[in-house]
Amino acid sequence: MNLTLRKRYGIQNFLVLLPVLAVLVLGAGKVSAAACTEGDTAALKWLDKMAHSAREVDYQGVVTLQRGQDMKVMQVSHSVEDGSSRELLTELTGRGARVQRARHPLDCTHPGLQLLHVSPVDDSCGIAEQYRFEIAEGERVAGRKAITIRVKPRDLYRFGYVFSLDEATGLLLKVLTLNPAQRTLEVMQFAQLSYDAPSTVSAVADITHEAIHRGSPEFPDEAALISAWSLMWVPDGFTATEEPVGASPRKTYTDGLAAFSVFLETLDRDMPPGEGYVKQGGTTTYTRGMRLVDSPVLVTVIGEVPLSTARMVADSVRWVH
Repeated sequence: MNLTLRKRYGIQNFLVLLPVLAVLVLGAGKVSAAACTEGDTAALKWLDKMAHSAREVDYQGVVTLQRGQDMKVMQVSHSVEDGSSRELLTELTGRGARVQRARHPLDCTHPGLQLLHVSPVDDSCGIAEQYRFEIAEGERVAGRKAITIRVKPRDLYRFGYVFSLDEATGLLLKVLTLNPAQRTLEVMQFAQLSYDAPSTVSAVADITHEAIHRGSPEFPDEAALISAWSLMWVPDGFTATEEPVGASPRKTYTDGLAAFSVFLETLDRDMPPGEGYVKQGGTTTYTRGMRLVDSPVLVTVIGEVPLSTARMVADSVRWVH
């Protein structure tokens, strides 16, 4: 099951990252708006422009994803019509998987988007409470002049980034994910980009994600346990991406730039002591068995966080009366 989760999470997250990076709890201590530097404020304006541009502009192109020696090449198409956007991603390497996100309303505001903003209401610096920003003149990416935003985390619970945004449109052209030692974990960038509207976006895809809440599926044998579990700890600044509805084996959190999901699966017998993990570029998959209410369960954490963070999140799973 973990391999299936990892594949599904990876390709869907890649699709989400391009149209709006800030898609997909314990609150961070508030910082006075006066503490937000000019660099933070300017960077947040660029990130806000990036988020809106990615949702509201027609574009298509070829994107590469480099993780160590592994290289993936994908065709990305994005179109806006009748107040909603649609994205289609097709692998040009590997098995040629296709993912589509359809009928996404342009006025839909994700929690991650809200975290990007400096709030004049509660004197919050928004995501600048968790990251420091530096803006510099950037290189050309896919033939477009870009500006560079260096993003440095204020703690060890998340990764750093280097963004290259189209100077004209704000579209995300390139992103490097950096570990705490400033080593590059992965590079994603447009190799070719056109702002022409895609001729067609097929309605058929191997995996389809529609921006329509369908509620949570029922798990009759597990519902009592699954509906009662919770996380006792997540890093400051991460917030749930959706309100829980009924029994759900998954919880997802974002700080506006990074996201992770926690999955809970009931088992018919105890697992041997230990843990397992896989790191693919900036994505960590961590699993461990434990007991909740004297029942064996498997906890899986998948997301763009360091291994130590994923381990601490998994350790905090508790059954709540």
